Amino acid sequence: QLVESGGGLVQAGGSLRLSCAASGRIFSINAMGWYRQVPGKQRELVASITSGGSTNYADSVKGRFTISRDNAKNTVYLQMNSLKPEDTAVYYCTARGALAGWGTEGDYWGQGTQVTVSL
Repeated sequence: QLVESGGGLVQAGGSLRLSCAASGRIFSINAMGWYRQVPGKQRELVASITSGGSTNYADSVKGRFTISRDNAKNTVYLQMNSLKPEDTAVYYCTARGALAGWGTEGDYWGQGTQVTVSL
């Protein structure tokens, strides 16, 4: 399973750091990433990172957000700086791999954590 932490309320211009730890019968983890969703809109990719460390960002967060991972801890992080009110959303962690033992390849999702950025 994936468990996120680090969401909360912050003023515009502030920073937050999200964490997501994978646990259980992990056989393999390939890409990990963060999506976000606001009510009435589709879930959108924020950032992703491969097991080798290659990263990809949505244009709207480039230069402000940084994704990283600790493979030894099966954990992915999202450092969010210079936050804007439009970053307000529920942020979901995702991982692609076999997180429930051999043969369980798929996409796994966390329960989501709320990030609210006020003016």
